[in-house]
Amino acid sequence: MDNESTYSGYSYKSSHSRTSRKNRERRDRHRLKNRDGSIRGDKSVMIQAPGEPLLDPESTIADDRDDNWGETTTVVTGTSVDSISNEDLTRLSKDLEDSLPLDCRRYISPVLGAILGLISVITPLAFLALPQLLWRDTLDSCGTPCEGLYISLAFKLLILLISTWALFLRPSRATLPRFFVFRCLLLALVFLFVASYWLFYGVRVLEPQETDYRGIVGYAASLVDALLFIQYLALVLLEVRHLRPAFCLKVVRTADGVSRFYNVGHLSIQRAGVWVLDHYYSDFPVYNPALLNLPKSILTKKMSSFKVYNLEEENTNNSTGQSRAMIAAAARRRDNSYNEYYYEEAEVERRVRKRRARLVVAVEEAFTHIKRHQDEETPTSSPKHSREVMDPREAAQAIFAPMARAMQKYLRATRQQSYHTMESIINHLQFCITHNMTPKAFLERYLSPGPTLQYLENNRGRQWTLVSEEPVTASLRQGQVFCLKRLDFALVVKVMPLPFLRLAEEFIDPKSHKFVMKLQSETSV
Repeated sequence: MDNESTYSGYSYKSSHSRTSRKNRERRDRHRLKNRDGSIRGDKSVMIQAPGEPLLDPESTIADDRDDNWGETTTVVTGTSVDSISNEDLTRLSKDLEDSLPLDCRRYISPVLGAILGLISVITPLAFLALPQLLWRDTLDSCGTPCEGLYISLAFKLLILLISTWALFLRPSRATLPRFFVFRCLLLALVFLFVASYWLFYGVRVLEPQETDYRGIVGYAASLVDALLFIQYLALVLLEVRHLRPAFCLKVVRTADGVSRFYNVGHLSIQRAGVWVLDHYYSDFPVYNPALLNLPKSILTKKMSSFKVYNLEEENTNNSTGQSRAMIAAAARRRDNSYNEYYYEEAEVERRVRKRRARLVVAVEEAFTHIKRHQDEETPTSSPKHSREVMDPREAAQAIFAPMARAMQKYLRATRQQSYHTMESIINHLQFCITHNMTPKAFLERYLSPGPTLQYLENNRGRQWTLVSEEPVTASLRQGQVFCLKRLDFALVVKVMPLPFLRLAEEFIDPKSHKFVMKLQSETSV
C-alpha cells in the first residue's frame, strides 16, 4: 500500500500531498482520452471547465497502476472561481429577453382576421354593384322595396363594422404556442360561409345575368344577417363562455414559495397560462434572488462529518478516540446551526428597523426644506429672488442629497439596490413633489415590496415557457398541473374544481322572536 489508500466504506483523509493528487488527476485525464471508450464502465465523471486546457505538458507521464484504480481513489475538488450568483442569472435573463426580436406570429392571426373581415364586409356591396356595372340596362326596376332594403343593409353593415372593431381589432398581449381553437373555428366558418355565397352568386346571378334586382338585394341582405349571427356566436365563445368560474388555480413560485389562488372559467391550458401571467405581474411581489441566500456566517461555516483514519501511526486507540471526538463536535455544531440562524435573522431585522427609522427621519427633514411657490403672494411676504425658484427636477435633486446616504444604507440592508437606481429615485421624488405628495407617499415604494409590474424597465414582453404533459389546447380539468418557466424561476399551476354548493331553505316566523326574563332569588332587579 505504497501510493493508495484502502477504501473501507467511510470517507478518509489521504496522506498524499497536493502535488501527487494533481498528478493522478492529470494521468486520469490522459488515460480517459487515449482509451477508445473502454473506460465507460467507470463511476467517475469529468467536467471540463470553459477556458481550461484539456491537457497540459505534465499529463503525458505514464504510471504503473492497475486499470481499476479510479474506483478506489478519492478525488478532492475545489471551488470554482468563475461562479455565478442568482443576481447574475436574473440580469442575464433580462438581457436575453431584451435582445429577442419581435415574433412574427404575433401579427399572423390579426392580419388574417382583418383580411377575412374586410372581404366579408365588401362582399354584400359587391353583390349590389356587379349587376349595376355589367348588365344595368336589362335589370328590372325595384322601386320603394329596394330603397327600404338599402337602408336596412346600410345600418346592419354599420353595426357589423362597429362590433367587429370592438370584438376583434384589439392588440394582443401575448403570443400563444398554439392557435386559439375557437378563433380558428370562427375564421374557418366565416371563410366557408362567404365562399359558399360567392359560389351560389356566380352560378345563379353572374352566369345567367339575373334581371330580378330585388332578389339580388335580398340575397345580399341575407348574407349580412348571417354574418351578424356568426358574430354573436363569436361573442359567446370568445368573451362570455369563460366568465363563469369553474376552477380554482393555485399558483406557486418555485424560488421563494409565494402562492396565490385564482378562480377561472372554462379555458384552455395556454389561455389559462396567459391569464395567470396577467395577474402575476400585478399580484405577486417582485422576485428578489438576494433574499433567498442564508446568512454568510452559516454559509461559510465548515462542518466536518468525516471519520478520519491515520494509517501510518501504530497507536490506533488515540486516533479512534480523536475521530470520535471530531464526529461528536461536528454533530453538536450541526444541531446548533438553527440557533445561529435565529440570531442572525434577529440581527438583520434589528438592522433593517434601525436603518428604516433613519430613512424616515431623513426624508421628513428633507421635505421640510421645500414648499410650493405661489405666484399670487401677499405684499407682506418677503420678495423672492428669481434664482431661488426651482422646477420640480431641480427641487428633487436638491432635497435628494440629505437623504441619499440613508436611502443607500436602507436599500442595501433590504437588498433592493438592484431595483432602484439613483435616477429612478430622483424621478420618483420629482413625481411626488409635482403632485404634492407627503413623505409617506414617497417612501411607500421602498418600505414595502411592490408588484412585479412596478419594476419592469420597458414594455417589451417577457419570455416564458409553458410546460405541460397534455396538449396546450386542451381544456382545464381536475388535477391538471402545468408550469410556466423562466430562466431563474418557474410558476407551478395546479387546477382544482370549485365545489358544488347545495343551499337549503329554512323559514323563520317573525312572530317567534319573543323572550322571557329569567329571574333568580339572589338577583336584584
